[in-house]
Amino acid sequence: MSSTNGLLLARGPWSPAQVTAAWQEEPFEPSAADTAAADAALAALRERGSPSHDGLAARLAGFEHHAGGLRLELQPARWSLRLVGSVDTRSVSVLCVVRDAEGRWLAGRRAPWLASWTGRWTLGAAGAVEVGEQPVDAMVRELEEEWSVAPAELSVEALAETPNGLVFVVGMAWLASGAEAVPDDEHDAHAWWPTDVAQWPDEADETVRRMAGLLA
Repeated sequence: MSSTNGLLLARGPWSPAQVTAAWQEEPFEPSAADTAAADAALAALRERGSPSHDGLAARLAGFEHHAGGLRLELQPARWSLRLVGSVDTRSVSVLCVVRDAEGRWLAGRRAPWLASWTGRWTLGAAGAVEVGEQPVDAMVRELEEEWSVAPAELSVEALAETPNGLVFVVGMAWLASGAEAVPDDEHDAHAWWPTDVAQWPDEADETVRRMAGLLA
C-alpha cells in the first residue's frame, strides 16, 4: 500500500466513535473506459487462477474532517474498479496496522493467489469496505478474518489517497498482552517486526517503512 506516495487527505488520530460514514443509495456509474478496464482485469485474474468475483464495495464520494472527527460520504461501486488505476474510481479500503503490547509491528507476506500486492510484505490487515458497512467495523472485521485477533485499543489515524485513485482509511490496532495472531490463507508468511523501524529486516520495503513513520 503506497498511500504515503499519494495525498494525505486528512490526519487524525480519531477515536472509532469519531469516524462515521453515510451511504448514498445510487451506485457509482463508471466511464465506459473504466468499465472495460475492470472487465479486462477480472479476465486476467481468472487466467492466473486468482479469485475473479465481482460485486459492490465502497467508493469515496466526499468527506469532511475537523477536530471532532471524520465523516465520509460513500457510494456503492464495482469492487473490480479498484484494479483499474483510474483517478475517478476512488475505491475505499481500510488498512489497520497491528502492534502488540510490546510495540512490535505485525507484518504478513501476501499470498500469490491474491488479486493485488502479491508476494509483498504489508502491515496488519487490509480490505475493501463493504456496502453499508462503517469503516471502523471493516477494520475490526478484517483483523478477525486475516489474523483472528480483536483490538484492545483502536484509533483511526488518517485518510489517504494513492496516485492511482485508491483511498485508504488507516487505523492502528493495539493487541492485549498475550494475544496470538493466527494468519489466514491470504498470507504465506508472517513475522513480528521490532518496535524500532531501523531494525526491520530487508523484506520491509520503503513503502511500509514510510507507513510506520507516519503512524509512529
